[in-house]
Amino acid sequence: MGGESAIRTAPRSGGTSTRPAGSRTGQRLSGLAVALGIVLFLGGFAWGALAYRPFTVPTSSMSPTIAAGERVLGQRVDADEIRRGDVVVFNDKAWVTGALVVKRVVAVGGDTVACCTNGKLTVNGKEIDEPYLKGGVVEDKAIPTVKVPQGRLFLLGDERQGSLDSSAHLTDAAQGTVARSAVEARVDAVVWPWKGMLERPTGFGKIGALSTPGPLNTILLLIVVGAVLVLGGGAYGPVAGLLARRQRVRTEPVGAR
Repeated sequence: MGGESAIRTAPRSGGTSTRPAGSRTGQRLSGLAVALGIVLFLGGFAWGALAYRPFTVPTSSMSPTIAAGERVLGQRVDADEIRRGDVVVFNDKAWVTGALVVKRVVAVGGDTVACCTNGKLTVNGKEIDEPYLKGGVVEDKAIPTVKVPQGRLFLLGDERQGSLDSSAHLTDAAQGTVARSAVEARVDAVVWPWKGMLERPTGFGKIGALSTPGPLNTILLLIVVGAVLVLGGGAYGPVAGLLARRQRVRTEPVGAR
């Protein structure tokens, strides 16, 4: 029996290990990443639910900006936050009963609005560039000079020829204007199918301040970062275990078996 020893040393752990893979520091950081990711992910959704409401646009009166049947997100805003150029969702029984309407604000209380001069809308005597319109022109939509009462809005659809907007209600008592208080939300983005944030109505900047974009991009960033942290932190243990097994295979002596 003077040959090689037949005795083999069993693995100290009995062949398996119940300890989580990876270093303690790595485990703690992965746990922290998962916890932070959950907070950001859920916080982003909660913020979005508080700040926005989804709406479906029923007609093509806002095309090409928003087509019929598309889903939009409307930011909940106070009446005094509405500015020229905003696309808003409102409810006015003089226009339609039991349904919300989506149009663009082109004039606010105190403004004088008319159309058209050189194929463009005029507000307070200034021609407004509207690149979001089809072809960038109003196509001679006739609107007599209207003085918008304080606390009210004058609204048009981006599809100027077929839109039943303020220009179609000029004979009403309010000359087609809508109360600021009737606004439910200001549209920030088209989300289904995804088109992203609406184009900024820069043409109205020559006569007053524009609205500040809502927090939608920040909310989306929080949700995406949160999801990445949760997935990345959760993957640390399995990845560390896989790397450890590969390392053991490389360093195991050839004759160990």
